[in-house]
Amino acid sequence: MPALHYTIKALDLHAHLFGVSLKISQPSAQQTVSLPVWIPGSYLVREFSKNLQKLQARQGRRSTKVQQLDKCSWLIDCTAGEPLELDYQVYAFDTSVRTAWLDSRRGFFNGTSLCLRVHGQEEKAHQLVLTPVKGQPAWRAATGLAPVKTDRLGFGLYQAVNYDELVDCPVELGPFWSGNFKAFGIEHRFVVAGALPSFDGDRLLSDTKKICEAEMRFWHGHSTQAGRKAPHKQYLFMLNAVDEGYGGLEHRNSTALICSRRDLPRVGEHKTGEGYTTLMGLISHEYFHTWNVKQLRPDAFARYDYTRENYTTLLWFFEGFTSYYDDLLLRRAGLIDDATYLKLLAKTINLVGQTPGRHVQSVAQSSFDAWVKYYRQDENTPNATVSYYTKGALVALCLDLSLRAEGHSLDDVMRGLWKRCKGGSMREQDMLDELQAQTGRSWHQELQAWVHSTAELPLARLLQAQGIHIHAEPGNFAQHLGLRHQDTNGSVQVKAVLRGSAAEQAGFAAGDEWLGLEVGARGQLGHWRVNKLDDVPILLGKERKALALVSRDKQLLRLPLTVPQQSTVWRLEATAGRSSGWPAV
Repeated sequence: MPALHYTIKALDLHAHLFGVSLKISQPSAQQTVSLPVWIPGSYLVREFSKNLQKLQARQGRRSTKVQQLDKCSWLIDCTAGEPLELDYQVYAFDTSVRTAWLDSRRGFFNGTSLCLRVHGQEEKAHQLVLTPVKGQPAWRAATGLAPVKTDRLGFGLYQAVNYDELVDCPVELGPFWSGNFKAFGIEHRFVVAGALPSFDGDRLLSDTKKICEAEMRFWHGHSTQAGRKAPHKQYLFMLNAVDEGYGGLEHRNSTALICSRRDLPRVGEHKTGEGYTTLMGLISHEYFHTWNVKQLRPDAFARYDYTRENYTTLLWFFEGFTSYYDDLLLRRAGLIDDATYLKLLAKTINLVGQTPGRHVQSVAQSSFDAWVKYYRQDENTPNATVSYYTKGALVALCLDLSLRAEGHSLDDVMRGLWKRCKGGSMREQDMLDELQAQTGRSWHQELQAWVHSTAELPLARLLQAQGIHIHAEPGNFAQHLGLRHQDTNGSVQVKAVLRGSAAEQAGFAAGDEWLGLEVGARGQLGHWRVNKLDDVPILLGKERKALALVSRDKQLLRLPLTVPQQSTVWRLEATAGRSSGWPAV
């Protein structure tokens, strides 16, 4: 019997319960087991143990005492060296890519949600058996784990070299669509759950292959060696198509994705809509992570601690630079043109520019605070924080364009870092050393200003040097006022009020319901119902001052609103005849 053997069973589809049996062939006396509190790639303590129930232990026919030590750890009062078996259940009803799900339509789980860690035996081989789902003959199984003995539907025995690999290979269950392609000789599989009958799987496979080959060329060159040098020998995309949703989580040789069904390509439709472009960007982002964070990773992640937060100041690099390259590599793969790429880039620039928190928090601080700020967003988030995804992408842009102005590129720096760090743990100093080695000068001043301070990035100067014209155009009315909202049930729900904005000066607060507007000169005052925010500029006409009628805690307030001059957003356009090949090369 292997040292550690898990059997996973869909115990009750309607109760959303997985059953898990864990056999430990050589336990220690007083064996400790625990369930992770977080999943790598998603920086929030999620307390997966809250879903674990009915933990029991036995050695042979004898039950052994189980003592809970803390929120996620248990001590088993067992005899050393005598096989120990644990049985427990896990409730699975989270549609996200981060935990587990089970119902009559599909199942999905990450090992961090189901598989107890056996302390002291993390580096031993771990085996996992996926059992067929009773009453569901059309269900199949898909995972990045190495198969040992499986049937044609994917059920059976799998093996991982250690616990880290076991919990880094999620599992998809159900009657999913499945397709395959090879990229530089490496087998890639794409499974999709929940797709509509009009779904064009052939197009998804074709476009995903272009993304994978573009990224393999990026890291390993244009020769056939790209396939031999890649860190994975096979790869699995798992996509759950839902009515509304978006997200992804990277793993060592797979990724779990969520998108809206409307964003999938459709048979007979050849144009590329915004939703499908966004999906391709997500696929590109998660696949790029195969190198950048799963292999090349922060020094603080060299060994995961599953019991607590793992802090790093480098998410601006590992998430932000990945966000820079996700759309850029769509362009290089030929899936979008320059105009579409510049539109996506302008969206990122405008998003950061409309975040007052960029004046409060550096992108390095944002990385460190991910556990308590980025993943715990509230109404004050845009005022107090900046995203290491979006601003990190703009730091990458500034660095790339600065390097290109001196005859180099960020592409070469990324490949140099891969070699310097041997595809392993990395420090910020490694990046500075690689920049120095490739360019012959220090980049400390630039990284200090762009990463460790709240100074504005030199975007305009660097883009214009590449022949990119910046058009300043009027923003929408919400941007003029400085609020984020949702139009619902015939009124405007205020979600956030931006620091220093006209909305803040008027006294708006998150949670307000904007009901009406009083506008006009004394004696000619109009009282108007506001059903959606776009009503307001129409009702104002040429007036710049009005009283906003809002409901807060069941009380009606009149707020003196002064509408500012129009805010502006950027639109980017490549000038005719420019000499730069960026972003295409």
